[in-house]
Amino acid sequence: MDIKEIHRLIELMNENDLLELELVEDSKKIRLKKKYDGGPRMIAAPMVPQAGPAPAPVAHAPAGPAAGTIEIKSPMVGTFYRSSSPESPAYVEEGDQVTPESAVCIVEAMKVFNEIKAEIEGTIVAILIENGQTVEYGQPMFLVKPA
Repeated sequence: MDIKEIHRLIELMNENDLLELELVEDSKKIRLKKKYDGGPRMIAAPMVPQAGPAPAPVAHAPAGPAAGTIEIKSPMVGTFYRSSSPESPAYVEEGDQVTPESAVCIVEAMKVFNEIKAEIEGTIVAILIENGQTVEYGQPMFLVKPA
């Protein structure tokens, strides 16, 4: 991969407002990641007209992880997959031990399958996302009890 290809990948990231991009070709792998300043990010959502009575308010989840646990959050917007293919077993199950290098899932973004690492040592306490569900940037996917 030459510098022109890398510049083109950066342009694609900027054009599509991506924070992270990983590309694997044969034995080559490149991962580009923008620093996110934590500032506001606006994502347009379609407006759905309301007909009939207003829906009941939805109970919100607690503002943070359960006591004694750490969240593994999605590093990007995409589709969450628990395994590398429908026929393969899930990367992790509740109760499994993980290390910082353990793959826990895949998040597909723009036809690129990004393997997500635990980045922590501990035990998977909860899997918070269903297979095939869309995840948002920073959305908790797993709860881990640190070792």
